[in-house]
Amino acid sequence: MEKTPNFHPLAREHNFIPSPLSRIYLMGICGTGMAALAGALKELGFEVTGSDRAAYPPMSTFLQQLGIRVRLGFDARNLQPPPDLVVVGNVITRENPEVAEIARLKIPFVSFPQALNHFAMKDKKRIVIAGTHGKTTTSSLVAWILEAAGLDPDFMIGGIPLNFEKGFKLGSGPYFVVEGDEYDTAFFDKGPKFFHYSPLILILTCIEFDHADIYDNLAQITANFERLVSMVPENGHIIANWDDPLVRDLARSAPCSVHYYGNDKNAQWRIEKASRNDRISSILVRTEAREKQPYSSPLYGKHNLSNLLAGVVAANILGLDQCSIEKATRSFKGVKRRQEQVGEVSGILVLDDFAHHPTAVRETTCAVKETFAQRRLVAVFEPRSNSSRRNVFQKEYAQSFGAADLVIIPEPTMLERIPANQRFSSSRLVQDLTGQGKEAYYAQDTSALLNLLVQKTRSGDVVLFMSNGDLENLPRRFLNALKDPEA
Repeated sequence: MEKTPNFHPLAREHNFIPSPLSRIYLMGICGTGMAALAGALKELGFEVTGSDRAAYPPMSTFLQQLGIRVRLGFDARNLQPPPDLVVVGNVITRENPEVAEIARLKIPFVSFPQALNHFAMKDKKRIVIAGTHGKTTTSSLVAWILEAAGLDPDFMIGGIPLNFEKGFKLGSGPYFVVEGDEYDTAFFDKGPKFFHYSPLILILTCIEFDHADIYDNLAQITANFERLVSMVPENGHIIANWDDPLVRDLARSAPCSVHYYGNDKNAQWRIEKASRNDRISSILVRTEAREKQPYSSPLYGKHNLSNLLAGVVAANILGLDQCSIEKATRSFKGVKRRQEQVGEVSGILVLDDFAHHPTAVRETTCAVKETFAQRRLVAVFEPRSNSSRRNVFQKEYAQSFGAADLVIIPEPTMLERIPANQRFSSSRLVQDLTGQGKEAYYAQDTSALLNLLVQKTRSGDVVLFMSNGDLENLPRRFLNALKDPEA
């Protein structure tokens, strides 16, 4: 772990917050978690501003609606007049010009988890959702189940749950729902953010290799999850996905009660039947007590039904009645950019999704194709994450589009930041897909991609955009192009 720089005597304890303070500045404010924290801090009465390299929906819109000023680009002048406290996002490097200014002015600074602990999570019972996939959807569902049951939860989620239209809530109830991210905390704290969250209830969805920019191998990631499991107290609970071998094995060493969920017959909580009609998925759950409980939800796809089951288990552990839980699961609206329906023009339905890991891409395309089985599926995937812009998953992506009928891949952005021998190749992926008999196209940039979409799509298609960025607002630009082809 890197040592804390010598700009300021920053303590890692959560009490290193100047008092009194009124002005808080967030570096990397447009990240999903940071934007939610900004909203929470403003609701607490602080004057909140921040900066980021770029801003795009939904977070840019979210911050704008809250009246939080965002400075685009990092510049030492952004810290004039000096704020009382700076929250440093994990996208910020020590070479950032604003970091140098923090050191020069000796402004107190903390990480995102430190700020979250100090301002929002004190004295709360933490429900932490961790895993490579499914964190945002599962966190949003658990928060909504608690809300619908009248428990008035707090939450901090790396996305925007559609039932709340914001990624945070400061409630009066005893529970705080938070995503447990395995990515590092800050340039001065290279441990995962979830090390800071002290879970009473921990949901573990799955463990795979990801974040190739900070992890060398799966063993490093697994070691961090193993430590997270050990942090749950004896009176706590772990809800573990039996269908994932790594999760299953790690949970066995837990110091607390473990509740396994999944599709396998050996899972204590399992889905015995699943069906979908009239845009509603229905599942029959066999409980730990061998009871049968029916639930329904607009969520679809194998991965989302697994997330649904994890939320149901958590609600049962908290003592909520089956009727209350079912009412909440059925009224759950999902999360922005998680299989979100952006619009339909000229018979072409447009979906927007955050998928970027090869497993997430595969599961998302399968879920969409299964749900819209009579329609042609056009998959647009932007390799934009720190891992997907590297060739670590080059072969795996070639196996991720089996459910798609047509695939379009643009050239990754910011490739210059990746060593030449580690760069992902979109053109090679297209060649691999074409070699499998798949109709696939390469686009040099988003303008070329938009032209391809207009040329290649037809009425009846479902166009699925997948990226952990905004793809330069391409889903909505494509809809506008369909509305006005001459524009």
